Amino acid sequence: MQTISLQEEPLINLFDDYPQREIFHHDNQEEYLHAISKVSMAVKRFLNTNKKPFSGVSPSELRPLFAKVDFNQPLSDYDSLLAEVESLYTNHAVAFHHPEYIAHLNCPLVIPAIAAEVMISSINSSLDTWDQSAGGTLMEQKLIEWTCKEIGYGSQSDGIFTSGGTQSNLMGLLLARDHFSLKHFHHNIKLKGLPAEASRFRIFVSEMAHFSIQKNASLLGLGEQAVVKIKTDRSFRMNSVLLEDAIKQELELGNIPIAIVATAGTTDFGNIDPLQEIGRLTNKYDLWYHVDAAYGCGLLLTDQHRSLINGIELAHSVTVDYHKSFFQPVSSGAFLIKDKQFFNLITHYADYLNPKDHDEDGLPNQVNKSIQTTRRFDALKLWFTLRMMGKAKLGGYFDTIIQTAAKVASLIQADTAFELMNESDISALVFRYNPREGEADVCKMNQFIKKSMFNGGEALVAGTKINKQFYLKFTLLNPLTTVDHVKNIFKIIKKHGNEYLQFSKTTADVRRN
Repeated sequence: MQTISLQEEPLINLFDDYPQREIFHHDNQEEYLHAISKVSMAVKRFLNTNKKPFSGVSPSELRPLFAKVDFNQPLSDYDSLLAEVESLYTNHAVAFHHPEYIAHLNCPLVIPAIAAEVMISSINSSLDTWDQSAGGTLMEQKLIEWTCKEIGYGSQSDGIFTSGGTQSNLMGLLLARDHFSLKHFHHNIKLKGLPAEASRFRIFVSEMAHFSIQKNASLLGLGEQAVVKIKTDRSFRMNSVLLEDAIKQELELGNIPIAIVATAGTTDFGNIDPLQEIGRLTNKYDLWYHVDAAYGCGLLLTDQHRSLINGIELAHSVTVDYHKSFFQPVSSGAFLIKDKQFFNLITHYADYLNPKDHDEDGLPNQVNKSIQTTRRFDALKLWFTLRMMGKAKLGGYFDTIIQTAAKVASLIQADTAFELMNESDISALVFRYNPREGEADVCKMNQFIKKSMFNGGEALVAGTKINKQFYLKFTLLNPLTTVDHVKNIFKIIKKHGNEYLQFSKTTADVRRN
């Protein structure tokens, strides 16, 4: 039998042909620094070449470029890779940092948080258990403790970082459902599934609440029928009188109120429900109180406007989105609760991951209070931000956007060509262009304006429907956006609106002739 001898030198040469140099490892530091520097320059090019919020590219224009991509044929170097990515993505990426991007709830980023992203991705800790994250766990817990204190919670409070508002709202409704069932029916949903009474559970929200409340009620097996929408007042805030009437009506119908969800910063209007009055009602009727402050959490940073969310401390649970109002990269959200014991409702133990004896040994496993298992160390971004900038400076940014929004609202009111729907507690303004010339369809005109602005890319605004009527929407979340920037956006809106009016007039003349 022939003996095969493995010689060391050919083996080393063989490995030289394999892409082990691409693996993040102490032997590959130069490769890492080379890659990071190349990407940094690509980001610099993005900043320098995107002089408007959007290129205006259409799917039909961009899609053919993807036909050339063959994942079985690697590119030769980072220059080739980044050239491809720039043509397919960054040259056309929507620039949230641009002062004339005032469409959706997307904030510009602070640089310390971007720097943290490099460390988060490179070290790649998973924040589910202590033995995968160590100090990262304690840093996250420290930030949760800080946020709870800013809300006004006591020492029994706790929380967990999440992917964002939808997940945090899901956790709020999940705990509301399971807590109510255990307290009133002695039924453990975690062990036994939904009780027979679950079909009669009811959750009360403003008609302006985030769509995730309905979506999450469905995911929790309660169905959209469980969500009772309460009419708002003239300022688009939940009407607490109608709320109590609805609670009484559902009780008379034999249904079972379990929770109220208040909104601190509605997506369309940036307004805040009467948190203290709603808190009184949740106490009166023994209901779970959840506050969705995904947008309004920025008010925690500012002494000047903090009173707008007085009453948030009454809630059993709160949603915050740091990636909306703390100028953090996506994703960075959190779910906070007044009493950490509520997390027992969702804690599961796995022998390989977080055995129960870890609790006895004092090992802090964050997975015990999360609906995720593997989870990024997103808290490091906020850590970098607060340690480099501090609460006061972030709060100053938030004050600036509120003040700018108030000035813009005054400009809209002063211009007879516009109709303003609301004055915002924060920074979202709903309005439409209506110069009242001819017989033009106002809804179609404003839809035309929004579409034309998106296709042109000079400035981006959002749109929404109120009472089945289409309106434009500004969401100001950039402290660099000035009144002059918005005045330029008004000019663009009027230009496209007048194009529509001229087209409508020409079309009408042709029909008459």
